[in-house]
Amino acid sequence: MKDYITVIGGGLAGSEAAYQIAKRGIKVKLYEMKPTKYSPAHSNSNLAEIVCSNSFKSNLITNACGLLKEELRMLDSLLIKIADETKVPAGQALAVDREKFAELVTEELSKNEKIEMINQEFGTDGLHIKDIANDGIVIIATGPLTSDKFANEIAELTGGEGLHFYDAAAPIIEKDSIDMNIAFWGDRYDQERAKAEDVEDWKKRIEELKEADYINLPMNKEEYENFVNKLVNAEIVELHEFEKREIFEGCMPIEIMAKRGLDTLRFGPLKPVGFTDPRTGFRPYAVAQLRRDNQEGNLYNMVGFQTNLKFGEQKRVFSMIPGLENAEFMKYGVMHRNTFINSPELLDETYNLKENNNIYFAGQITGVEGYVESISSGLVASINACKKYNNQEEVIFDENTMIGALAKYISTKNEKFQPMNANFGILPELGEKIKDKKVRYTKMANRSLENINITNL
Repeated sequence: MKDYITVIGGGLAGSEAAYQIAKRGIKVKLYEMKPTKYSPAHSNSNLAEIVCSNSFKSNLITNACGLLKEELRMLDSLLIKIADETKVPAGQALAVDREKFAELVTEELSKNEKIEMINQEFGTDGLHIKDIANDGIVIIATGPLTSDKFANEIAELTGGEGLHFYDAAAPIIEKDSIDMNIAFWGDRYDQERAKAEDVEDWKKRIEELKEADYINLPMNKEEYENFVNKLVNAEIVELHEFEKREIFEGCMPIEIMAKRGLDTLRFGPLKPVGFTDPRTGFRPYAVAQLRRDNQEGNLYNMVGFQTNLKFGEQKRVFSMIPGLENAEFMKYGVMHRNTFINSPELLDETYNLKENNNIYFAGQITGVEGYVESISSGLVASINACKKYNNQEEVIFDENTMIGALAKYISTKNEKFQPMNANFGILPELGEKIKDKKVRYTKMANRSLENINITNL
């Protein structure tokens, strides 16, 4: 048996896995093909690059992702720790400065003497998974944008083709190009709370809300309907025939969402509930939100505006939103293929490949969907890879925990397996019926935290 564990892929799951292995005193060879080769969505040479939203979602334990983050904090997750260190204002959510986040992860792993980083693509130049796994332990964490050559090796390894779905990322806009005579600051309900508390003092409170976590762009009925009409008729990037598959609902491109009905966006990412337009004193017909994307506060991403529109069309159509007439787009939205394996047939609850116990998978390639979920899978896979390396008993996390529930979801047979975010629906039900969702989720969250076993890991 080799005296090290191989981790293939330096994304969120692979970076967390490398840290957890090194922390346990075992040497790691971490393979990352960047900067020799980049996927269609990546452009930064650092590890743990974030290519979609900069939000790690809510920090509240009554939110499934917030609960998962709290579990990971208890288990000494490096990436959640760095996410906390690089956070930017985002209300109750944990959003990060994506550049600083990737820099700190890379710095932390680079200085670790137990970790050897190798910039080389697997599936090329004599690097093949079967050769490595013959006498060594491997974690495959190449993500949803695995290179074609290595994807072919994975398909051969797993006895069939991978499954596919499509993910979309939102544009990022320079703050100074936003017309703040139209836009207004504030989190949802702040303006309406201020108005309800004291109408006379309302305008003063609105001023105090400046530099809040979100910039809001109000639209009247005519502006909204014109925008939707242009959006549904805008040119998209044509997919190849093999790419025309089911799109993951959680990252639905906004133009596809708009085609479901004129008011669909008003009940989705452009819902006006909780806002009052300072210019009129009334609730807008629709509201587009921008969330801070970096610590400097000069970049904002368009919340819910994942898109597959051509770049020129994004500029033309999104600039119709009041306040964005002269917007400078620092990064346009993109849509790309995501690949995941049929995990229920292939993996157990430790993310171990059933047909070859020297191989583990981690990250979105397993079918866990989301940043925090990927980190969770990397942590579980690495802990168990270390257990195998030391000839110790595997660790299966309690299904009452969000970490354990995700591991159980991806390893439980399902006729139509699809990627899954953390959610309370995958946790076992309580022994009592509680109608109040917040009370119910609080009890489930407390049960989860009580069942996280941090000993002997």
